[in-house]
Amino acid sequence: MADLRMTTTRGTDTVLDEATMQGFKTSLRGPLLRPGVEGYEEARTIWNAMIGKRPALIVRCAGVADVIQAVNFARTHHLLVAVRGGGHSIPGHSLCDGGLMIDLSQMKSIRVDPLRRTARAEPGVKLGEFDHETQAFHLATTAGVVSDTGLAGLTLGGGMGWLARKYGLSCDNLLSVDIVTADGRFLTASATENEDLFWGVRGGGGNFGIITSFEYRLHPVGPLVWGGFVSHPVSKAKDVLTFYTEFSGAAPDELTTIAVLAYSPEGEPVVNIGGCYHGPLDVGEQVLQPLKTYGPPLADLLGPMPYTAVQRMFDQIVPPGWRYYLKAGFITSLGGDAIDILADHFATVPSRSSLVVIFQLGGAVSRVPTDQTAWSHREAVLYQFEVISVWQDPAEDEPNVRWARELWDAFLPFTSGGVSVNHLGDEGQERVLASYGAETYHRLAVLKKQYDPTNVFRLNQNIKPTA
Repeated sequence: MADLRMTTTRGTDTVLDEATMQGFKTSLRGPLLRPGVEGYEEARTIWNAMIGKRPALIVRCAGVADVIQAVNFARTHHLLVAVRGGGHSIPGHSLCDGGLMIDLSQMKSIRVDPLRRTARAEPGVKLGEFDHETQAFHLATTAGVVSDTGLAGLTLGGGMGWLARKYGLSCDNLLSVDIVTADGRFLTASATENEDLFWGVRGGGGNFGIITSFEYRLHPVGPLVWGGFVSHPVSKAKDVLTFYTEFSGAAPDELTTIAVLAYSPEGEPVVNIGGCYHGPLDVGEQVLQPLKTYGPPLADLLGPMPYTAVQRMFDQIVPPGWRYYLKAGFITSLGGDAIDILADHFATVPSRSSLVVIFQLGGAVSRVPTDQTAWSHREAVLYQFEVISVWQDPAEDEPNVRWARELWDAFLPFTSGGVSVNHLGDEGQERVLASYGAETYHRLAVLKKQYDPTNVFRLNQNIKPTA
């Protein structure tokens, strides 16, 4: 193993000699990968093909000991660090150029306790894998809407999903975490142990350390729920979205709804209205009947289905290895002018794979006290709004990015100004502040100074360590 030039947190280069590298490799149970060796390209490939950074070293951690060794090695040599869980970060924070990538994707242990209705999961677990284990006992927790998403990043940034209106966000269902902090300590954080840290990891992202185990509260769910969607022609988007706001505004907590402007598999622009009802199937049929009769729809794919099928419902429209650009924020209402802008701008979309998404919140999400977690957007937020450009050819980057930005700029007056960190790109510190609000951000900054004063964990929606 030859000497290696690496990027430091100071933005300069450092050279690690062969003996240092060999000693690090020997201290690990998992492999240590460099460019050109088997496994390196696979490890550095993430969901969003827009991101192609090349770490100088990748540690594919086999367990907690490897995580501790990697953190200590990075701190000792002042190395730039990226942390990968599921690799589903839209801005690609799981990668870095020239630094050390701490890859947790091979840490996939899941243990369900059906009597206590809890589950423990390691940070490499993806949502589909977690659902597979918990649904064996007809249990679930709020866990996103795309099965390829990493459980760790989803939870640390809040975590919206089909069960959120009934049971809260993913982070609201977190009972404890095990974490390796920037100084290499291994800690447990919960409501009774290191409470300040537990508050921070529930919405504060990967700013305070590397989580090696998540413990969740589970709820009886499935095996069947009412789910799916109905489709309408985009020419009727204004009427359909007006109906959607009325229907979703009266929805019970057991129902989470979504509206999506997209192209159908047949190549036609459509407005899809769908969701997931968790509860008695006969009640779900009554609650969702207005969706099936309004219009009538072009297509009706709404009915009883396995909860795991609902969790995979959007997998095919956001496949790994495509190019993605996203703008997102919260909205408190969806009136006529806003609907006009969405319908008019969608007509100019350059890629038929792109989407406009309106995802319902409220319910249990809004009833959690604002200061209970670091995810602070609780009151009056009714929908998450997303413009998602999706395409394959790098030559088409410019028009697809421009379309998303133009739609976002036109729609901005209708947003609350807030945004979830899970749906935030590289948009500057001002948007990071907007994702938390001034009071929560200040509290997070104080916590950051306590647990990561030199900002080892900076490749994220970063909280700067200030007093």
